[in-house]
Amino acid sequence: MVDLQDISAFVAVATHGGFRGAARMTGASASQLSEAVRRLETRLGLRLLNRTTRSVALTVAGQRLLEQLTPALNAVESALDVANHFRDRPAGRLRLNVPLAASKLVLPRIVPPFLAAYPEICLEVVVEDRFVDLLQSDCDAGIRYEESMDQDMVAIPIGPKRQRMAVAASPAYLAKHGRPRRPEDLRKHICLRGRFSSGAMPSWDFEQQGKTVTVDVTGPLIVGLGAAAVLAVDAAVAGTGVVYLFEEWLQPYIDRGELAPVLERWWPSFNGPSLYFPGRRYLPAPLRAFVDFAQTVRW
Repeated sequence: MVDLQDISAFVAVATHGGFRGAARMTGASASQLSEAVRRLETRLGLRLLNRTTRSVALTVAGQRLLEQLTPALNAVESALDVANHFRDRPAGRLRLNVPLAASKLVLPRIVPPFLAAYPEICLEVVVEDRFVDLLQSDCDAGIRYEESMDQDMVAIPIGPKRQRMAVAASPAYLAKHGRPRRPEDLRKHICLRGRFSSGAMPSWDFEQQGKTVTVDVTGPLIVGLGAAAVLAVDAAVAGTGVVYLFEEWLQPYIDRGELAPVLERWWPSFNGPSLYFPGRRYLPAPLRAFVDFAQTVRW
């Protein structure tokens, strides 16, 4: 007999590209996972992974085995979770992959009351701004803004239906450099720019009464459009330049007078985020509870 835990260890290592990645995702140590894979290889009499000091790669046999095991293990997990529906309260782990903006602007309204209502659910939130394969990342669901998704994904609105991008600068900066009157005026200003993890640097978009304007701005600071966006806000408060970010993110600074709104009539609006997850007939009980709860939160 082959131990199911050894099989799960092999799938985790193969899915996450190595023992360290699998260890971060599973909570087991890299040495424990390595030993489990060795046991499985010994039982089968086959080498499943080619190991070097820097990388781990599937053999042909390992690739074929992974292709067969992945749907089977998913089916086992779904079958076991059926029993969860007979509990008074759903229990187990729920893992979400979300961008920083969602973790800051959406989840704080949902997570505390959700965990209070379902104390037996352990919620893990992974924050990253690149679009990821949920299955490969071992996540149950994700939150994203208007990105394309695989056809087998289900997407439902979560959070505010509409949001806006805002522009702001400190009163000291505006006193020194003047206030932009039109979006095009920003070309003459010091702008604090952002870059996606893909390497793309987005332009600043504006709209008013059906008219749209795109401005390619310049400035001495470029931050990653993720956790580093906090630095752009701090720099704007310090008077370094003009910042372009979610309205809800900048509003507390505006309310405190640390930042002043700029070009308010031109702030563009867009659809709010969506919660997406693989289309299944039976959702894991923790995910089903989260989906249902999130739809009750009023924005």
